[in-house]
Amino acid sequence: LSASCSGCGPGYRSPLDAMKGPREEIVYLPCIYRNTNTLKPDYLATVDVDPKSSTYCQIVEPVDLFWKCGLANPHTTHCLGNGQVMISCLGDPSGNGKGGFVLLDGQTFDVVGNWEHPGEAAPFGYDFWYQPQHNVMISTEWGAPKALANGFDPADVAGGHYGSCLHVWNWDTHRKLQTIDLGKDGGIPLEVRFLHDPSATEGYVGCALSGSVFRFYKTLEGDWAAESVISIPSKKVEGWTLPEMPGLITDILISLDDRFLYFSNWLHGDIRQYDITDRRKPRLVGQLFLGGSIVSDGPVKVLQDREKQPDPRIIQGRRVPGGPQMLQLSLDGLRLYVTTSLYSGWDKQFYPDMIKEGSVMMQIDVDSVNGGLSLNENFLVDFGKEPDGPVLAHEVRYPGGDCTSDIWL
Repeated sequence: LSASCSGCGPGYRSPLDAMKGPREEIVYLPCIYRNTNTLKPDYLATVDVDPKSSTYCQIVEPVDLFWKCGLANPHTTHCLGNGQVMISCLGDPSGNGKGGFVLLDGQTFDVVGNWEHPGEAAPFGYDFWYQPQHNVMISTEWGAPKALANGFDPADVAGGHYGSCLHVWNWDTHRKLQTIDLGKDGGIPLEVRFLHDPSATEGYVGCALSGSVFRFYKTLEGDWAAESVISIPSKKVEGWTLPEMPGLITDILISLDDRFLYFSNWLHGDIRQYDITDRRKPRLVGQLFLGGSIVSDGPVKVLQDREKQPDPRIIQGRRVPGGPQMLQLSLDGLRLYVTTSLYSGWDKQFYPDMIKEGSVMMQIDVDSVNGGLSLNENFLVDFGKEPDGPVLAHEVRYPGGDCTSDIWL
């Protein structure tokens, strides 16, 4: 939340003002050792991304993270206008699905309590985005932690252990108003993004299992609805776990001027850029393959597909492990940062080499006029070279706010 307060970032007046802010110099990434062979605590890494710096692309001293709360498996963090910090959670301490929210004191980080009312948590949790101007919050669902912890089993989908719904909440009263079931085309809705314009009553959510992007919006009647606006077909394959491989959309973001939508297909291995000037009809304007499960020298053969199987991506002699996953865009919209780890249990299942070698962070140069993506061959952060062994780097955040955490009034 960009507002006038002391010591909490630059506080840009609007998303367009933020686009004129200074270039990012450092970024933060949580680094995970779970499911690797290293018995060390997870930590927060600070990476130098200033090309003029002598430590460009290098990691500095880590800080251990320890989260304690009544719920379990914390995920998304947002700052609130009252100074508190709010975190969504995936489940309860036993590993069952439970989409609740924890409030922390913004100064001490002590647990204040639950945001939602007792007994009103969603069946599953994952991401959330709130817009106070419209008195609304929308949350998404992944699955029960005990089901997803050790990898993906299609039987767990049939068993009801994964979600397919959006939940609409009253921001003032903390009451759940509506549940939108996205159906079979909306399996596992993960990252949710409102448009940055605070007057907008619409946004997008990426659905991992179905390879779809849904547009959600406020109707003339005052409730909320959703429609599928992008669909990535699964690829018929040989030599893989299943006969069809979904793209597995794992992260999406919107540029601060609300012109472009970006998302990653973690299994297919590509990043896509869409012009969303026409909100209901996104237009593909950029695509770039960065690893993935269908690389030309891998064990998987793609059948009946127009796209050529991409070559493996090698940067500075390092083969990119896994596929593109978490995304973060520079404020001016010219640089897209990409990491390759999704979730340690799924990394271990789909990209075992990444467990052994560690993940990487890459930088993509963006054409923000006509659309287009190109790899910066001079940039690579290799988390396989950490002092305590290879680690899995995840979400990318800036110290002064970014496209996926700032919310304007």
